[in-house]
Amino acid sequence: MKKKIHVKTGDTVMVISGKDKGKTGKVLEVSPKEGKVIVEDINIVTKHVKPRREGEAGGIMKVPGAMYASKVMLYCPKCKKPTRIAHKVSGDSKVRVCKHCGAEL
Repeated sequence: MKKKIHVKTGDTVMVISGKDKGKTGKVLEVSPKEGKVIVEDINIVTKHVKPRREGEAGGIMKVPGAMYASKVMLYCPKCKKPTRIAHKVSGDSKVRVCKHCGAEL
């Protein structure tokens, strides 16, 4: 069964709990099956990489790790706050808007 996640790839989000609380970043990847998201420059983990081809460098890399989607909220650039999503029907399309200021997200 596929779970619905409140953020999409490309959204700007703010972390609301954990070691990176208060930081904002762009969503790189969404995994609805696991209920997780990967956010740019947040939850950085070290990954040991083995060289796959001859001449390719291996070593320790720092990459963003997955985190639960419940730990992030959509960030409104107009009111500069994390916000929940409201939906507004304009014409024949449904758009996401900020609960606080009503700006389109």
